[in-house]
Amino acid sequence: MSFDRSLKIAPSILSADFANFGAEIEAVEAQGADWIHVDVMDGHFVPNLTFGPPLCAAIRKHINTVMDVHLMIAPVDPYIQAFADAGADVLTAHLEAGPHIHRTLQAIRAAGCKAGLALNPGTGVEDIEYLLDMVDLICVMTVNPGFGGQKFIHSQIDKVKKLRAMIGDRPIHIEIDGGITPETAPLMAAAGADVLVAGSAVFKGGSVSNPAPYGDNIRAIRNSIG
Repeated sequence: MSFDRSLKIAPSILSADFANFGAEIEAVEAQGADWIHVDVMDGHFVPNLTFGPPLCAAIRKHINTVMDVHLMIAPVDPYIQAFADAGADVLTAHLEAGPHIHRTLQAIRAAGCKAGLALNPGTGVEDIEYLLDMVDLICVMTVNPGFGGQKFIHSQIDKVKKLRAMIGDRPIHIEIDGGITPETAPLMAAAGADVLVAGSAVFKGGSVSNPAPYGDNIRAIRNSIG
């Protein structure tokens, strides 16, 4: 997984047909997805319950791009190896999920994955200065984590601008998770983001038997940025 700062669209399978994940992933990749985003929620750190390592292992063989696993769980460390073994390319943990995020990032990299660090909307960028050389991706939550389909929080645009300045020429992706549409995507790209997670905005109107809308939706987001 080489680094480049070109725009990447990462459909979230939280908005896919749960009974048909393999075919959904293959369809959305064929329609232009760059990464596949997997939202892991534990019903504790966030108020929802979704997927574990067995699901990630089951869908891995259907993913030809990048498997981007977002751990909205606490604690994180006991589960890192299981998600790495399940085939995650990127493992993202939340700054807010535990007291020892430095150790967590070390463990993610030691398990052979790219290390991501996620920030909730109420979290500032001050606490990550000494972590920048340990991360491959910073995920800015532009909704409160836990559910899909929420409205975009505009105050996060300024946060992304600050992050972009802090990162400088380091090979770190800035990922945006929440409320991405053709209206909000250009705002985040202009602020410095290069990975856009989109759930309902990609999967709306389509299905495995009618995947063309997935491509239309992905192109609408991509073309909105110009």
